[in-house]
Amino acid sequence: MIEVIDQVGNTVSLESAPKKIVSLVPSQTELLHYFGLENETVGITKFCIHPNNWFQTKDRVGGTKNLNLDKIRKLQPDLIIANKEENTKEQIEQLSAEFNVYISDVNILQDAYDMIKDVGMLCDKQQMAVDLIDEIQEGFAEIKQVSKRVLYFIWKDPYMVCGSNSFIDAVLKEIGLYNVISEPRYIELSAEQINKLQPDVVLLSTEPYPFKTEDVETLKTLTDADVKIVDGELFSWYGSRMLLMKDYFNRIF
Repeated sequence: MIEVIDQVGNTVSLESAPKKIVSLVPSQTELLHYFGLENETVGITKFCIHPNNWFQTKDRVGGTKNLNLDKIRKLQPDLIIANKEENTKEQIEQLSAEFNVYISDVNILQDAYDMIKDVGMLCDKQQMAVDLIDEIQEGFAEIKQVSKRVLYFIWKDPYMVCGSNSFIDAVLKEIGLYNVISEPRYIELSAEQINKLQPDVVLLSTEPYPFKTEDVETLKTLTDADVKIVDGELFSWYGSRMLLMKDYFNRIF
């Protein structure tokens, strides 16, 4: 018997390591690939783009917030991996009534490490999980500290930025960037507010909104900050992609 308490307090009990897994979270799908669960992972979302060969060949069960529950039911998974923010509460509750569902809730780095450990436990990859966490932590220890005030944009029309109590905010803090937005989660900003905040650095993420070069020029008219387009996956994907953060952050800053 394998038993894990997930990150929203639910107990997930499996008779043995799952033979059929459906992942509803892109970053956690990539983690399953890292763990070598090629045969066990039978369903993913249309946003699970890494690895590409899984994206091309695995059954897709809809979007993260618009799941095709009938497709999931046909796959008859032993384990579904979901996320509190990325998936819709009502749909996850429906699935939880029928299947074993592990729900992550990742807001700080420790949450990410705990999620990796939990998924490793559920899938009988405990040692791989421990080694992965160690390697990620060693990488973070080698990131050069930036020590600048930052605004991190996730959306346009209206402009929305990342605030506190989010994984992105935790990553910014880890590399020494001070988020000028102290309000929790995600907030909307006007052009006037952007101008008044006076950040040193403005980061325009490639996801969920794909900022382009013309957006850099527009933001430069609103602030004297250094404006950069950054890889949103390297700031927001919790899981094995965190291994890439050290080299990326040291390069762009």
